[in-house]
Amino acid sequence: MKVMGLDYGDRRIGVAVSDAFGWTAQGLEVIERRGDDSEFGKIADLIRDHEIGEVVVGLPKNMNGTVGPRGEICIEFANRLKELLGLPVHLWDERLTTRSAERALLEADVSRKKRKQVVDKLAASLILQNYLDAHSTR
Repeated sequence: MKVMGLDYGDRRIGVAVSDAFGWTAQGLEVIERRGDDSEFGKIADLIRDHEIGEVVVGLPKNMNGTVGPRGEICIEFANRLKELLGLPVHLWDERLTTRSAERALLEADVSRKKRKQVVDKLAASLILQNYLDAHSTR
């Protein structure tokens, strides 16, 4: 069963998927949010196309572990996904994943323009990989 990881943001949603064994996460794409909820249809299409069995949504927590306004928005998004898709949707602590993704891209000397295009996808991969590692039965 494959797992999908989502990095939910104000403008974009980074998407990653696992391999069939649930061992590795690969960045898939970035969905642009348009304000018309079309992202839910796009996510549903990707779930069908990639035979996804569950979804992990990054939950941005404060450094002290509390959930702030941005986290509340992600919780609402995850609940809506669960209702629309009928799949298990898990929230996973994503503290510092976007910063880690940006740092990795900077170290790889990726241009600012290209970083903007891939940082959300890489953050989704990090969220998903952390989830897979924590739930590994290997």
